[in-house]
Amino acid sequence: MPPTNPSSTTASPAASSPDLPLAGGLCAIHQPNLFPRLTTLAKLFAADYWIILDDVQFSRRDYQHRARLAGLSDWQRRQWLTIPTHLPHGRQTAIQDALIVEPVRSRRRTAQMLQQHYGASPHWPAFHQALASVLDLFDTTDRTAEVAEASTRILLNVLGWTGRVLRSSRLHARPGRSQRLADLAALTGARSYLCGTGGMRYLDTGPFTTCGITVTPFTAPAAGLWQAGREISAVRVLMQLGPKPLADALRAVAADQAEPQPAP
Repeated sequence: MPPTNPSSTTASPAASSPDLPLAGGLCAIHQPNLFPRLTTLAKLFAADYWIILDDVQFSRRDYQHRARLAGLSDWQRRQWLTIPTHLPHGRQTAIQDALIVEPVRSRRRTAQMLQQHYGASPHWPAFHQALASVLDLFDTTDRTAEVAEASTRILLNVLGWTGRVLRSSRLHARPGRSQRLADLAALTGARSYLCGTGGMRYLDTGPFTTCGITVTPFTAPAAGLWQAGREISAVRVLMQLGPKPLADALRAVAADQAEPQPAP
């Protein structure tokens, strides 16, 4: 797991940029999560684009500033890792505007808790090296979202993800929940929008159809290493298996999401 620069894979918002993957892939749109759960990581890994939804309302009850860690040998032994966050505009504060409270203490606690839970893993030294780029952000930014984004990036990077990252706050889209998502996905030239089970409950597929984009429901297994995958940070599975076995498992799930292509 080589050290990684969290900003190194940010693509240009321009859909015509040569830095962007070819049109016709899968697009996932998701809020920045702190050391995301396995199912969230798998959805992003399956996509060619991750559009970070950073200009919507911050939610303290979500995973935008916290992660549920589980013991290396006992997944039922759990503890919350939380970055205390101040909302300067109250409940209306956008994710990108949420501020870290006591960055020095938050950095120390993040480093300590991760090492306490996973320091015994043979994969810890390499992960710890990559983790340095996340910890260093506590010294250079006061934005919770930047740390959360970086924590997801290092996981994607060590697993060999080759997609690109955009931010919704830098893109133009029409209002309306489903319309906005469809417009954002269309900016990437995606053939399909990868939607989690929660999003499928409210999504109106009409705007996507108008944009020529299909909606692909994302599903992940529930057994084996995926047990509690909707609850526990993916760091635990990474520390158990190592990068290659986990990447292989995510590729298998990603292959199930791919739509069959029409014959030429």
